[in-house]
Amino acid sequence: VQLQASGGGLVQAGDSLRLSCEASGFNFNTYTLSWFRQGPGKEREFVARITRSRYTGYADSVKGRFTVTRDNAKSTLYLQMNSLKPEDTAVYYCAVARQTAILSSLQDPTWYDHWGQGTQVTVSS
Repeated sequence: VQLQASGGGLVQAGDSLRLSCEASGFNFNTYTLSWFRQGPGKEREFVARITRSRYTGYADSVKGRFTVTRDNAKSTLYLQMNSLKPEDTAVYYCAVARQTAILSSLQDPTWYDHWGQGTQVTVSS
């Protein structure tokens, strides 16, 4: 399993970014995929997830600003981030959930076995 995240960068508050995560080595269509982030001095936290049936869920801190999508034909996961805030500054990781994970488990990083390398997002005020 390989996950390659990209699209991070340095932006100003209020700007937008779109992260991508290209996947290979597994049947992309059949897995729930998620984005997590880890800010400076913080623990890794859930951001958004999309199930194989495209059922989405978001952390309260990003709801209404971020949108997670997937393109099964390209085996790629996306995170559209709008109205970015300085507190969104973090390394963003894509991850593949275990197939045994239930919806209530998907915010817990211990239910994910495969992670991308992360992409840095920095939002200046």
